[in-house]
Amino acid sequence: MIRTVHSIQRKARSEGYTLVELIVAVGLFAFIMTLASGAYLTMISVHRQVQAVATGINNLSFALETMTRDIRTSIDYNCGGLGDCPSGASSFSSLNKNGLTTTYSLSGSSLQKTVGATQSVLTDPSIVISSLTFYTVGSQRGSPGDGRQPYVTIIVAGTVTAGAGKTESFVIETSAAMRGTDI
Repeated sequence: MIRTVHSIQRKARSEGYTLVELIVAVGLFAFIMTLASGAYLTMISVHRQVQAVATGINNLSFALETMTRDIRTSIDYNCGGLGDCPSGASSFSSLNKNGLTTTYSLSGSSLQKTVGATQSVLTDPSIVISSLTFYTVGSQRGSPGDGRQPYVTIIVAGTVTAGAGKTESFVIETSAAMRGTDI
């Protein structure tokens, strides 16, 4: 019987873990999880920054699409009070379908639309526009009967906020031509 008890004790010792082995295993697990959670938190931060930039650019894209749609359906283009402005101007005006003058310009660091006496800001505060330039050719005021379809090119440059003090810069160019013929 002594032999049996001794063999049972030896068998029980060989099937379990010692306290030192458990401490080492838990320590390794905690270290690996700390590294993994750090990488996970970094990925969440990067995702938030990318999402902020995407939201800002989407807002700017919507503002530019609204502006180009209005320009396409307008008449009597006027770039910076000059008519045609192949060298660029900081504002653009036209007559909308209701006969009201619509003007687009930079107001501080935002894109502003003025219809008649009503002003509205088209861009989100997270977007800081540093440069807005309009290039117009074929406008009625600049050269009536010139045989060219009125055409506007718009270049916008600035930055978009990407979270805690981080910004991303952008330069966007778009263009619009009058829908009706003016040749």
